[in-house]
Amino acid sequence: MSSGEESELIWLRPEHSGRGPRPAHNRVSIARAAVEIADRDGLDAVTMRKVAAELGAGTMSLYNYVPKKEHLFDLMLDLLAGEYDLPEQPSGDWRADLTLLARQLRAILTRHAWATTLIVQRPGLGPNGLRVTEFHLSALADTSLDGTAKMEAFAQLTGFVCQFTDWQQRSTAAGHRWLSDLIRYLQSVTATGRYPHLAAALAQNTTPTAPDTIFERDLQRLLTVLVDA
Repeated sequence: MSSGEESELIWLRPEHSGRGPRPAHNRVSIARAAVEIADRDGLDAVTMRKVAAELGAGTMSLYNYVPKKEHLFDLMLDLLAGEYDLPEQPSGDWRADLTLLARQLRAILTRHAWATTLIVQRPGLGPNGLRVTEFHLSALADTSLDGTAKMEAFAQLTGFVCQFTDWQQRSTAAGHRWLSDLIRYLQSVTATGRYPHLAAALAQNTTPTAPDTIFERDLQRLLTVLVDA
């Protein structure tokens, strides 16, 4: 990369040159301000101008720390990755370790509802994200999966948690009216006799299941497919 070419990854750029006066801000403080805005007003509300105002800084001065908005998103996601509370080493039970990762990611995404879309669109591996990835790979070290399969398992596990959390958030926002309308619609189409397998499946699932129960059940099924299959 030539000296004049701007990196697409903020992690390839030095935080500051080490020369001149001490910087007034740093990447962590900038990311924290952006996350607070997103938590309060949604991801679309995050702009360089608003982040600068949150910090009491000039908008243009912020570009000295974060050259582009995509870099800001990378910093935000890595700040969230710092919320994982992981042991120094995996337990030796890969299923328990991956279950721990999935549960903690779900908790993080529940606290920061805006992050699900961002993780899918622009996954990042900053310092905190690398720590989480290393824990995942270490947990699978003694399995028969090769390196590619281990990384794919990480992506699939993350995708499952993002999708589930997004579904739960949207279902909660839509309220009971959406669910009652869905049930009424499915009852009408299965009554036609054109969807016998769907009718049978629905007939066996008449009791509403709590989201926590669904998450745990589907998570264990996924882990079996990813590693045991």
